[in-house]
Amino acid sequence: MSVRRLTVLHLVANRWWTGSAEPVLRLVLALRARGHRALLGLAGGDRFEAKAREAGVEPLRDLALDVKSGPLAIAADARRVRALVAREQADIVHAHHSHDHWLGWWGRGRAALVRSFHNERAVRTAWPDTALYRRSDALLAVSGRIVERLREAGAPPDRLAQSRGVVDVARFAPDPAGAVKIREELSVGDAPLIGCVARLAPGRGHERLLEAFRLVLGRRPDARLLLVGKGERRDALGEMVGRLGLEHRAIFTGYRDSDLPAVLTALDVFVLLGAGSDDSCRAALEAMAAGRPVVAARVGALPEAVAHGETGLLLDTGAPDELAASIERLLGNPAERRAMGEAGRRRAGELFAPEAHAAQMEAVYLEALARRARTP
Repeated sequence: MSVRRLTVLHLVANRWWTGSAEPVLRLVLALRARGHRALLGLAGGDRFEAKAREAGVEPLRDLALDVKSGPLAIAADARRVRALVAREQADIVHAHHSHDHWLGWWGRGRAALVRSFHNERAVRTAWPDTALYRRSDALLAVSGRIVERLREAGAPPDRLAQSRGVVDVARFAPDPAGAVKIREELSVGDAPLIGCVARLAPGRGHERLLEAFRLVLGRRPDARLLLVGKGERRDALGEMVGRLGLEHRAIFTGYRDSDLPAVLTALDVFVLLGAGSDDSCRAALEAMAAGRPVVAARVGALPEAVAHGETGLLLDTGAPDELAASIERLLGNPAERRAMGEAGRRRAGELFAPEAHAAQMEAVYLEALARRARTP
C-alpha cells in the first residue's frame, strides 16, 4: 500500500551530539529515503549542526530552540514555528524535548503534534505538562519504563506507543581489518578484550565495571578492559584504576568517532550498565550491529534490546560479582560468544535499522493525522 508523501517538521532543542541528536538525524535521513519531506530544526552552533550538515541535512535557519532564552525570544520562536508549519504545509510537528514540545503546540496550526521521550527524566508528572500530553496526537517512548511513567502522568493510553531505538547498521558492520589496527594501537595483542562505550559520568556504572574487571583478572589475568568515552569522571576513574591495581590493564581510549566500528569489532565482550541521556541505549545497539555479545543492566531499553541468552546476558542485580561471572562465561565460551554476536547483528538489522524505525514512525504519523482530523 502506497503512503502519501508527508512533510514532517522535527524540532530538537539540542545542540550537542548526544541524547536525541543521532536518533533524530537517522530518522530524518530514513524518512527522506522513504520519499517524505523531513525538515530539521535544532539548536545550532555545535556538533549536532555539524553532523547534520556532514550527513547532507541542512538545518532550518529560522529557529533558535534555545532552552535558556527569555520569554520574548521563546514567543518569537513560537511565531517562527507557526510560520514554518504554514509555509511548508507541514503534516506533522515532531518534538523531541519539553521546550520544543511547547513550541510545537503553540505553532502547530492544523498539523498533528507528536512527541518523543528519549529518557525517563523527560517525563513530567505535574500540570501544565500533563495537559500538554493530553493535547498531543501521539506520544512515543523509547523504553517500557517511560511508557509506564507516561501512564502515571495521565497520558491518554490510545496515544502512547513504544518506539524502538535506531542504529546505523551498515556503518557498524564488523570491521576485522580495523580491529587489528585498534589492537595494535592499544598494544593488547590477542588478549581477551572487554569494552564499554559510555560517557565517563556519574551513574554510568564504570565503578562497578572496574570492580568486576578486577575479579575477572583473578581467573583471566591476560584480559584487558577498554573504557571508551570522555567526561567529568575521567580523573576519579583513573584514581580508582590505580587503587585497584589495574594500570596497563584498564585502558582509557578517549572519545572515538570515525573508528568506533573498528573499536567495537576489536572487543570480545561489550558491557553497558547505564542509560545516560538516551534511554534507547544506542551504544548497545551499535555493539550488536558490530556483532558483539552484550552484557547489560536492566536499565532504559536494554531489557527490550538485548535478548537474554540469545544476543547477550542481562544482569539481575548488576553487582560486580554477577557482572564478573557473566563476562567470564562469555570469555570462556568462544562458540557461544560468536553465536550471540551473530544473533545480535541479525536482531539489530531486523528491529533497529533506520529503515525499520522510519516505517514504524510513518505508521505513528498516519494514526496521529487521523486523530487530528477527528479533533474539532
